[in-house]
Amino acid sequence: MRKSIGARFLIVGVLTLLMFIPLFFVSDIVQSRKYYSQNTLKDVGREWGGDQVISGPVLIIPVQETVDQTQSEEVIDPATGLVKTDGNGNAILKQVTRRVTLNRAPIYLYPNQFDVDMRTQTQMRHRGIFNVPVYQANVSMDFDFPTARIAGEVDKDEVILWEQASLAVDISNNAALRGEAALTIDNNDVPLEPIASERGRSGITAQIGDPRERGSYALTLGLNGAQSLMIAPVGRQTAVTITSDWPNPSFDGAFLPDGSEISELGFSAKWTIPHLARTLPQVTRDDFTTALRQSMSFGVQFIEPNDFYQKSYRAANYAILFIALTFLTILLVEKGADRPAHPVQYILVGLAQSIFVLLMVAYAEQIGFASAYALSAGATIGLLIFFGSFGLNLGKRTSVLGVMLLVLYAVLYLILRSADYALLAGATLAFAALAATMYFTRNEDWYGPEGATLWARKSKAAPSVPPSVPPAEAPAKPPR
Repeated sequence: MRKSIGARFLIVGVLTLLMFIPLFFVSDIVQSRKYYSQNTLKDVGREWGGDQVISGPVLIIPVQETVDQTQSEEVIDPATGLVKTDGNGNAILKQVTRRVTLNRAPIYLYPNQFDVDMRTQTQMRHRGIFNVPVYQANVSMDFDFPTARIAGEVDKDEVILWEQASLAVDISNNAALRGEAALTIDNNDVPLEPIASERGRSGITAQIGDPRERGSYALTLGLNGAQSLMIAPVGRQTAVTITSDWPNPSFDGAFLPDGSEISELGFSAKWTIPHLARTLPQVTRDDFTTALRQSMSFGVQFIEPNDFYQKSYRAANYAILFIALTFLTILLVEKGADRPAHPVQYILVGLAQSIFVLLMVAYAEQIGFASAYALSAGATIGLLIFFGSFGLNLGKRTSVLGVMLLVLYAVLYLILRSADYALLAGATLAFAALAATMYFTRNEDWYGPEGATLWARKSKAAPSVPPSVPPAEAPAKPPR
Protein backbone atom coordinates (compact mmCIF):
# COMPACT_ATOMS: atom_id res chain seq x y z
CA MET A 1 0.00 0.00 0.00
CA ARG A 2 3.06 2.28 -0.10
CA LYS A 3 2.09 3.45 -3.59
CA SER A 4 -1.53 4.10 -2.58
CA ILE A 5 -1.99 7.81 -2.02
CA GLY A 6 -5.26 7.06 -0.22
CA ALA A 7 -3.50 4.96 2.41
CA ARG A 8 -0.78 7.56 2.78
CA PHE A 9 -3.43 10.26 3.29
CA LEU A 10 -4.88 8.22 6.14
CA ILE A 11 -1.45 7.70 7.69
CA VAL A 12 -0.66 11.41 7.45
CA GLY A 13 -4.06 12.20 9.03
CA VAL A 14 -3.27 9.96 12.00
CA LEU A 15 0.18 11.56 12.34
CA THR A 16 -1.44 15.00 12.32
CA LEU A 17 -3.71 13.98 15.19
CA LEU A 18 -0.67 12.72 17.10
CA MET A 19 0.79 16.23 16.88
CA PHE A 20 -1.85 17.34 19.38
CA ILE A 21 0.30 15.74 22.09
CA PRO A 22 3.40 17.96 21.75
CA LEU A 23 1.19 20.99 21.09
CA PHE A 24 -0.65 20.32 24.34
CA PHE A 25 2.60 20.46 26.30
CA VAL A 26 3.71 23.56 24.40
CA SER A 27 0.43 25.32 25.27
CA ASP A 28 0.86 24.34 28.91
CA ILE A 29 4.36 25.83 28.98
CA VAL A 30 3.10 29.07 27.42
CA GLN A 31 0.32 29.31 29.99
CA SER A 32 2.71 28.70 32.89
CA ARG A 33 4.98 31.48 31.63
CA LYS A 34 1.96 33.75 31.33
CA TYR A 35 0.90 33.02 34.93
CA TYR A 36 4.45 33.68 36.10
CA SER A 37 4.41 37.00 34.25
CA GLN A 38 1.03 37.96 35.73
CA ASN A 39 2.19 37.15 39.26
CA THR A 40 5.26 39.32 38.71
CA LEU A 41 3.06 42.18 37.49
CA LYS A 42 0.84 41.86 40.56
CA ASP A 43 3.78 41.71 42.96
CA VAL A 44 5.50 44.78 41.54
CA GLY A 45 2.19 46.62 41.18
CA ARG A 46 1.25 45.87 44.80
CA GLU A 47 4.61 47.16 46.01
CA TRP A 48 4.12 50.36 44.01
CA GLY A 49 0.53 50.94 45.07
CA GLY A 50 -1.63 48.37 43.32
CA ASP A 51 -5.06 48.81 41.74
CA GLN A 52 -6.62 52.06 42.88
CA VAL A 53 -10.33 52.52 43.47
CA ILE A 54 -11.46 55.89 44.84
CA SER A 55 -14.89 56.07 46.50
CA GLY A 56 -15.94 59.29 48.14
CA PRO A 57 -16.07 61.90 49.38
CA VAL A 58 -18.99 61.24 51.71
CA LEU A 59 -20.16 63.34 54.62
CA ILE A 60 -20.73 61.29 57.79
CA ILE A 61 -22.86 62.96 60.49
CA PRO A 62 -23.37 61.15 63.84
CA VAL A 63 -26.87 60.80 65.27
CA GLN A 64 -27.83 60.21 68.91
CA GLU A 65 -31.07 59.53 70.72
CA THR A 66 -31.92 59.82 74.42
CA VAL A 67 -34.34 57.13 75.57
CA ASP A 68 -35.71 55.64 78.80
CA GLN A 69 -34.07 52.28 79.26
CA THR A 70 -35.39 49.79 81.83
CA GLN A 71 -33.18 46.98 83.03
CA SER A 72 -32.89 44.52 85.90
CA GLU A 73 -30.32 45.23 88.62
CA GLU A 74 -29.32 43.35 91.79
CA VAL A 75 -30.46 44.84 95.11
CA ILE A 76 -27.53 45.86 97.30
CA ASP A 77 -27.81 45.85 101.09
CA PRO A 78 -26.65 49.36 102.09
CA ALA A 79 -25.44 48.14 105.45
CA THR A 80 -23.24 45.31 104.27
CA GLY A 81 -22.68 46.25 100.62
CA LEU A 82 -23.60 42.70 99.62
CA VAL A 83 -26.23 41.50 97.17
CA LYS A 84 -29.49 40.61 98.86
CA THR A 85 -30.73 37.06 98.30
CA ASP A 86 -34.01 35.27 98.85
CA GLY A 87 -34.59 32.11 100.82
CA ASN A 88 -33.25 29.97 97.99
CA GLY A 89 -30.02 31.92 97.75
CA ASN A 90 -30.96 33.67 94.50
CA ALA A 91 -30.11 37.35 94.03
CA ILE A 92 -33.01 39.75 94.48
CA LEU A 93 -33.56 41.92 91.36
CA LYS A 94 -35.31 45.23 90.85
CA GLN A 95 -36.40 47.10 87.70
CA VAL A 96 -34.61 50.42 87.17
CA THR A 97 -35.40 52.99 84.48
CA ARG A 98 -32.72 55.44 83.40
CA ARG A 99 -32.35 58.07 80.71
CA VAL A 100 -29.51 57.01 78.40
CA THR A 101 -28.06 58.47 75.22
CA LEU A 102 -27.45 55.96 72.43
CA ASN A 103 -25.59 56.27 69.17
CA ARG A 104 -27.80 55.62 66.17
CA ALA A 105 -26.87 54.89 62.56
CA PRO A 106 -25.09 57.96 61.19
CA ILE A 107 -26.29 59.94 58.20
CA TYR A 108 -24.30 59.49 54.98
CA LEU A 109 -24.59 62.47 52.63
CA TYR A 110 -23.11 62.32 49.12
CA PRO A 111 -22.11 65.35 47.02
CA ASN A 112 -24.49 67.23 44.79
CA GLN A 113 -22.04 68.27 42.06
CA PHE A 114 -18.90 66.13 41.83
CA ASP A 115 -16.20 67.18 39.33
CA VAL A 116 -12.98 65.16 39.11
CA ASP A 117 -9.86 65.69 37.04
CA MET A 118 -7.24 62.92 37.10
CA ARG A 119 -3.88 63.18 35.37
CA THR A 120 -1.43 60.30 35.31
CA GLN A 121 2.14 59.78 34.23
CA THR A 122 3.30 56.23 33.55
CA GLN A 123 6.68 54.61 33.83
CA MET A 124 8.12 51.12 33.48
CA ARG A 125 9.41 49.12 36.43
CA HIS A 126 11.52 46.03 35.85
CA ARG A 127 11.57 42.68 37.67
CA GLY A 128 13.86 40.14 36.04
CA ILE A 129 12.96 39.96 32.36
CA PHE A 130 9.51 41.52 32.84
CA ASN A 131 8.40 45.14 32.40
CA VAL A 132 5.63 46.40 34.67
CA PRO A 133 3.73 49.61 33.79
CA VAL A 134 2.94 51.78 36.84
CA TYR A 135 1.58 55.29 37.18
CA GLN A 136 1.57 58.37 39.36
CA ALA A 137 -1.78 60.13 39.53
CA ASN A 138 -2.77 63.67 40.56
CA VAL A 139 -6.45 63.78 41.48
CA SER A 140 -8.39 67.04 41.85
CA MET A 141 -11.98 67.03 43.18
CA ASP A 142 -14.49 69.87 43.48
CA PHE A 143 -17.80 69.19 45.21
CA ASP A 144 -20.50 70.44 47.57
CA PHE A 145 -23.01 68.86 49.94
CA PRO A 146 -26.80 69.52 49.92
CA THR A 147 -27.27 69.56 53.72
CA ALA A 148 -30.91 70.71 53.37
CA ARG A 149 -31.80 67.15 52.36
CA ILE A 150 -30.89 65.73 55.78
CA ALA A 151 -33.91 67.00 57.73
CA GLY A 152 -36.23 64.17 56.76
CA GLU A 153 -33.75 61.41 57.58
CA VAL A 154 -34.07 61.46 61.38
CA ASP A 155 -36.84 60.55 63.81
CA LYS A 156 -38.31 63.22 66.07
CA ASP A 157 -36.38 62.01 69.13
CA GLU A 158 -33.03 61.75 67.33
CA VAL A 159 -30.47 64.53 67.51
CA ILE A 160 -28.02 65.29 64.67
CA LEU A 161 -24.54 66.09 65.96
CA TRP A 162 -23.66 68.65 63.30
CA GLU A 163 -20.44 69.75 64.97
CA GLN A 164 -19.04 66.21 64.83
CA ALA A 165 -19.53 65.80 61.07
CA SER A 166 -16.60 64.27 59.20
CA LEU A 167 -15.65 63.80 55.58
CA ALA A 168 -14.23 60.49 54.34
CA VAL A 169 -12.64 59.31 51.09
CA ASP A 170 -11.88 55.61 50.64
CA ILE A 171 -8.94 54.43 48.54
CA SER A 172 -7.45 50.99 47.98
CA ASN A 173 -4.23 51.43 49.95
CA ASN A 174 -2.98 54.29 52.13
CA ALA A 175 0.61 53.30 51.31
CA ALA A 176 -0.08 54.48 47.74
CA LEU A 177 -0.55 58.10 48.85
CA ARG A 178 2.35 60.20 47.63
CA GLY A 179 2.95 63.89 47.22
CA GLU A 180 0.18 66.37 47.90
CA ALA A 181 -2.97 65.58 49.88
CA ALA A 182 -4.92 68.70 50.79
CA LEU A 183 -8.52 69.58 51.63
CA THR A 184 -9.81 73.13 51.44
CA ILE A 185 -13.28 74.30 52.44
CA ASP A 186 -14.19 77.80 51.33
CA ASN A 187 -10.48 78.33 50.59
CA ASN A 188 -9.49 77.34 54.14
CA ASP A 189 -7.16 74.40 54.73
CA VAL A 190 -8.54 71.50 56.77
CA PRO A 191 -6.18 68.87 58.22
CA LEU A 192 -6.49 65.28 56.96
CA GLU A 193 -5.97 62.04 58.88
CA PRO A 194 -5.84 58.39 57.77
CA ILE A 195 -8.95 56.34 58.36
CA ALA A 196 -8.43 54.05 61.35
CA SER A 197 -8.29 50.50 60.05
CA GLU A 198 -11.71 48.97 60.43
CA ARG A 199 -13.08 46.12 58.33
CA GLY A 200 -10.12 46.47 56.01
CA ARG A 201 -10.94 50.08 55.03
CA SER A 202 -8.26 52.46 53.79
CA GLY A 203 -8.50 56.15 53.06
CA ILE A 204 -8.48 59.62 54.59
CA THR A 205 -10.85 61.56 56.82
CA ALA A 206 -11.25 65.08 58.17
CA GLN A 207 -13.30 66.66 60.95
CA ILE A 208 -15.02 69.58 59.25
CA GLY A 209 -17.46 70.84 61.88
CA ASP A 210 -20.99 71.98 61.03
CA PRO A 211 -21.38 71.45 57.25
CA ARG A 212 -24.37 73.79 57.10
CA GLU A 213 -21.93 76.66 57.43
CA ARG A 214 -19.71 75.36 54.65
CA GLY A 215 -19.86 76.04 50.93
CA SER A 216 -17.42 74.72 48.34
CA TYR A 217 -14.98 71.85 48.89
CA ALA A 218 -11.77 71.02 47.02
CA LEU A 219 -9.59 67.95 47.54
CA THR A 220 -6.29 67.09 45.85
CA LEU A 221 -4.52 63.75 46.13
CA GLY A 222 -1.26 62.38 44.78
CA LEU A 223 -1.04 58.61 44.67
CA ASN A 224 0.81 55.74 43.05
CA GLY A 225 -0.89 52.85 41.33
CA ALA A 226 -0.60 50.02 38.86
CA GLN A 227 -2.82 48.17 36.39
CA SER A 228 -6.02 50.17 36.98
CA LEU A 229 -7.38 53.52 38.20
CA MET A 230 -11.09 53.57 39.08
CA ILE A 231 -13.48 56.02 40.73
CA ALA A 232 -17.06 55.74 42.01
CA PRO A 233 -19.77 58.19 40.86
CA VAL A 234 -20.74 59.53 44.30
CA GLY A 235 -22.17 62.83 43.08
CA ARG A 236 -25.74 63.49 42.09
CA GLN A 237 -24.10 64.85 38.95
CA THR A 238 -20.66 63.33 38.35
CA ALA A 239 -18.18 64.54 35.73
CA VAL A 240 -14.80 62.79 35.48
CA THR A 241 -11.89 63.49 33.16
CA ILE A 242 -8.80 61.26 32.94
CA THR A 243 -5.72 62.38 31.00
CA SER A 244 -2.64 60.19 30.66
CA ASP A 245 0.47 59.55 28.57
CA TRP A 246 -0.44 55.84 28.35
CA PRO A 247 -1.10 55.00 24.66
CA ASN A 248 -3.06 51.76 25.18
CA PRO A 249 -5.95 52.40 27.60
CA SER A 250 -8.61 49.81 28.30
CA PHE A 251 -11.74 51.48 29.67
CA ASP A 252 -13.47 49.32 32.23
CA GLY A 253 -16.10 49.33 34.94
CA ALA A 254 -19.78 50.17 35.22
CA PHE A 255 -19.67 53.08 32.75
CA LEU A 256 -17.79 53.69 29.51
CA PRO A 257 -16.59 57.21 28.66
CA ASP A 258 -18.80 59.61 26.75
CA GLY A 259 -15.85 60.24 24.45
CA SER A 260 -12.12 59.68 24.27
CA GLU A 261 -9.07 60.68 22.26
CA ILE A 262 -6.27 58.11 21.95
CA SER A 263 -2.92 58.56 20.25
CA GLU A 264 0.66 57.35 20.56
CA LEU A 265 1.25 60.20 23.02
CA GLY A 266 -1.53 59.16 25.40
CA PHE A 267 -5.27 59.48 25.86
CA SER A 268 -7.98 61.69 27.29
CA ALA A 269 -11.43 60.45 28.29
CA LYS A 270 -14.49 62.03 29.88
CA TRP A 271 -17.46 60.56 31.77
CA THR A 272 -20.72 62.28 32.72
CA ILE A 273 -22.89 60.22 35.09
CA PRO A 274 -26.36 61.53 36.07
CA HIS A 275 -27.95 60.46 39.34
CA LEU A 276 -30.57 58.32 37.58
CA ALA A 277 -27.82 56.11 36.13
CA ARG A 278 -26.64 54.93 39.54
CA THR A 279 -28.44 52.98 42.27
CA LEU A 280 -27.33 55.23 45.14
CA PRO A 281 -29.50 57.45 47.37
CA GLN A 282 -28.26 60.99 47.98
CA VAL A 283 -28.90 60.74 51.72
CA THR A 284 -28.95 57.40 53.54
CA ARG A 285 -28.46 55.73 56.92
CA ASP A 286 -26.65 52.79 55.29
CA ASP A 287 -23.00 52.57 54.30
CA PHE A 288 -22.78 52.02 50.53
CA THR A 289 -18.98 52.10 50.36
CA THR A 290 -18.54 48.43 49.44
CA ALA A 291 -21.30 48.53 46.80
CA LEU A 292 -19.81 51.67 45.28
CA ARG A 293 -16.36 50.16 44.98
CA GLN A 294 -17.45 46.79 43.65
CA SER A 295 -20.33 47.49 41.28
CA MET A 296 -20.40 51.19 40.35
CA SER A 297 -16.77 52.24 39.90
CA PHE A 298 -15.34 52.94 36.44
CA GLY A 299 -12.05 54.04 34.93
CA VAL A 300 -9.14 52.72 32.93
CA GLN A 301 -6.72 49.79 32.97
CA PHE A 302 -3.03 50.28 32.27
CA ILE A 303 -2.21 46.99 30.57
CA GLU A 304 -0.25 45.79 27.57
CA PRO A 305 -2.88 44.80 24.96
CA ASN A 306 -2.49 41.53 23.08
CA ASP A 307 0.85 40.68 24.71
CA PHE A 308 3.14 38.02 23.27
CA TYR A 309 1.89 35.33 25.68
CA GLN A 310 -1.59 35.71 24.21
CA LYS A 311 -0.09 35.66 20.72
CA SER A 312 1.98 32.57 21.50
CA TYR A 313 -1.01 30.75 22.96
CA ARG A 314 -3.04 31.51 19.83
CA ALA A 315 -0.09 30.36 17.72
CA ALA A 316 -0.15 27.03 19.59
CA ASN A 317 -3.87 26.72 18.86
CA TYR A 318 -3.36 27.41 15.15
CA ALA A 319 -0.24 25.24 14.97
CA ILE A 320 -2.19 22.05 14.26
CA LEU A 321 -3.62 23.73 11.15
CA PHE A 322 -0.17 24.72 9.93
CA ILE A 323 1.27 21.28 10.68
CA ALA A 324 -1.57 19.66 8.72
CA LEU A 325 -1.00 22.00 5.77
CA THR A 326 2.74 21.27 5.81
CA PHE A 327 2.11 17.52 5.91
CA LEU A 328 -0.36 17.88 3.06
CA THR A 329 2.13 19.89 0.98
CA ILE A 330 4.85 17.28 1.47
CA LEU A 331 2.42 14.50 0.58
CA LEU A 332 1.35 16.19 -2.65
CA VAL A 333 4.84 17.38 -3.65
CA GLU A 334 6.46 13.98 -3.21
CA LYS A 335 3.71 12.26 -5.26
CA GLY A 336 5.29 9.75 -7.60
CA ALA A 337 8.59 9.61 -5.72
CA ASP A 338 10.32 6.23 -5.56
CA ARG A 339 10.80 6.57 -1.83
CA PRO A 340 7.93 8.42 -0.12
CA ALA A 341 8.48 10.12 3.23
CA HIS A 342 8.48 7.84 6.24
CA PRO A 343 6.05 8.51 9.12
CA VAL A 344 9.04 9.29 11.35
CA GLN A 345 10.03 12.08 8.96
CA TYR A 346 6.53 13.57 9.20
CA ILE A 347 6.82 13.47 12.99
CA LEU A 348 10.15 15.34 12.82
CA VAL A 349 8.54 18.03 10.66
CA GLY A 350 5.63 18.36 13.12
CA LEU A 351 7.95 18.58 16.13
CA ALA A 352 9.97 21.33 14.44
CA GLN A 353 6.80 23.40 13.98
CA SER A 354 5.72 22.71 17.57
CA ILE A 355 9.07 23.89 18.92
CA PHE A 356 8.66 27.07 16.84
CA VAL A 357 6.10 28.27 19.42
CA LEU A 358 8.52 27.69 22.29
CA LEU A 359 11.26 29.52 20.42
CA MET A 360 8.93 32.45 19.84
CA VAL A 361 8.02 32.71 23.55
CA ALA A 362 11.62 32.36 24.74
CA TYR A 363 12.97 35.03 22.40
CA ALA A 364 9.95 37.33 22.82
CA GLU A 365 10.68 37.59 26.54
CA GLN A 366 14.10 38.95 25.63
CA ILE A 367 13.84 40.92 22.37
CA GLY A 368 10.11 41.57 21.80
CA PHE A 369 7.46 39.83 19.75
CA ALA A 370 8.19 41.05 16.21
CA SER A 371 11.93 40.27 16.31
CA ALA A 372 11.30 36.95 18.09
CA TYR A 373 8.74 35.91 15.48
CA ALA A 374 11.05 36.78 12.58
CA LEU A 375 13.95 34.88 14.16
CA SER A 376 11.91 31.79 15.12
CA ALA A 377 9.97 31.62 11.85
CA GLY A 378 13.16 32.09 9.82
CA ALA A 379 14.95 29.32 11.72
CA THR A 380 11.97 26.94 11.38
CA ILE A 381 11.46 27.62 7.67
CA GLY A 382 15.20 27.21 6.99
CA LEU A 383 15.30 23.92 8.90
CA LEU A 384 12.27 22.50 7.06
CA ILE A 385 13.61 23.54 3.64
CA PHE A 386 16.95 21.90 4.46
CA PHE A 387 15.18 18.75 5.64
CA GLY A 388 12.91 18.72 2.59
CA SER A 389 15.85 18.98 0.23
CA PHE A 390 18.26 16.52 1.87
CA GLY A 391 16.05 14.43 4.16
CA LEU A 392 13.00 14.00 1.96
CA ASN A 393 14.92 14.23 -1.35
CA LEU A 394 12.38 16.60 -2.86
CA GLY A 395 14.97 18.16 -5.17
CA LYS A 396 13.59 21.10 -7.14
CA ARG A 397 10.19 20.54 -5.57
CA THR A 398 11.66 21.87 -2.30
CA SER A 399 10.93 25.36 -3.62
CA VAL A 400 7.20 24.58 -3.50
CA LEU A 401 7.52 23.61 0.15
CA GLY A 402 9.53 26.78 0.85
CA VAL A 403 6.97 29.07 -0.78
CA MET A 404 4.14 27.37 1.11
CA LEU A 405 5.98 27.80 4.45
CA LEU A 406 6.66 31.48 3.76
CA VAL A 407 2.98 32.05 3.01
CA LEU A 408 1.86 30.10 6.10
CA TYR A 409 4.09 31.95 8.54
CA ALA A 410 3.28 35.32 6.95
CA VAL A 411 -0.43 34.61 7.40
CA LEU A 412 0.17 33.41 10.96
CA TYR A 413 1.94 36.68 11.77
CA LEU A 414 -1.03 38.65 10.50
CA ILE A 415 -3.36 36.45 12.54
CA LEU A 416 -1.36 37.01 15.72
CA ARG A 417 -1.04 40.76 15.21
CA SER A 418 -4.78 41.25 14.95
CA ALA A 419 -6.87 39.40 17.53
CA ASP A 420 -10.12 40.77 16.03
CA TYR A 421 -9.52 39.14 12.64
CA ALA A 422 -7.72 36.00 13.81
CA LEU A 423 -10.73 33.69 13.41
CA LEU A 424 -11.61 35.15 10.02
CA ALA A 425 -8.08 34.69 8.67
CA GLY A 426 -7.68 31.20 10.13
CA ALA A 427 -11.03 29.93 8.83
CA THR A 428 -10.38 31.41 5.37
CA LEU A 429 -6.93 29.82 5.22
CA ALA A 430 -8.30 26.41 6.25
CA PHE A 431 -11.05 26.58 3.64
CA ALA A 432 -8.61 27.69 0.90
CA ALA A 433 -6.22 24.85 1.78
CA LEU A 434 -9.01 22.27 1.64
CA ALA A 435 -10.27 23.65 -1.68
CA ALA A 436 -6.74 23.54 -3.15
CA THR A 437 -6.29 19.95 -1.98
CA MET A 438 -9.57 18.88 -3.55
CA TYR A 439 -8.59 20.56 -6.81
CA PHE A 440 -5.09 19.09 -7.09
CA THR A 441 -6.28 15.59 -6.16
CA ARG A 442 -9.35 15.58 -8.39
CA ASN A 443 -7.81 12.97 -10.74
CA GLU A 444 -6.06 10.84 -8.14
CA ASP A 445 -6.39 7.06 -8.09
CA TRP A 446 -6.90 6.75 -4.36
CA TYR A 447 -6.53 2.96 -4.39
CA GLY A 448 -3.18 3.13 -6.22
CA PRO A 449 -1.94 0.62 -8.81
CA GLU A 450 -1.74 -2.18 -6.26
CA GLY A 451 -5.29 -1.60 -5.09
CA ALA A 452 -6.64 -1.39 -8.66
CA THR A 453 -4.94 -4.68 -9.64
CA LEU A 454 -6.26 -6.43 -6.56
CA TRP A 455 -9.77 -5.15 -7.28
CA ALA A 456 -9.57 -6.38 -10.88
CA ARG A 457 -8.39 -9.85 -9.79
CA LYS A 458 -11.27 -10.18 -7.37
CA SER A 459 -13.68 -9.16 -10.10
CA LYS A 460 -12.33 -11.82 -12.57
CA ALA A 461 -12.29 -14.58 -9.94
CA ALA A 462 -16.04 -14.44 -9.43
CA PRO A 463 -17.77 -13.75 -12.81
CA SER A 464 -21.47 -13.20 -12.62
CA VAL A 465 -23.96 -15.55 -14.38
CA PRO A 466 -26.51 -13.85 -16.62
CA PRO A 467 -29.95 -14.33 -15.11
CA SER A 468 -31.43 -15.14 -18.55
CA VAL A 469 -29.51 -18.42 -18.85
CA PRO A 470 -31.26 -21.18 -16.86
CA PRO A 471 -29.02 -23.38 -14.75
CA ALA A 472 -28.15 -26.77 -16.24
CA GLU A 473 -30.32 -29.57 -14.97
CA ALA A 474 -28.64 -32.40 -13.20
CA PRO A 475 -28.62 -35.69 -15.19
CA ALA A 476 -31.27 -38.12 -14.12
CA LYS A 477 -30.08 -41.23 -12.34
CA PRO A 478 -30.50 -44.42 -14.42
CA PRO A 479 -33.15 -46.86 -13.22
CA ARG A 480 -31.93 -49.87 -11.35
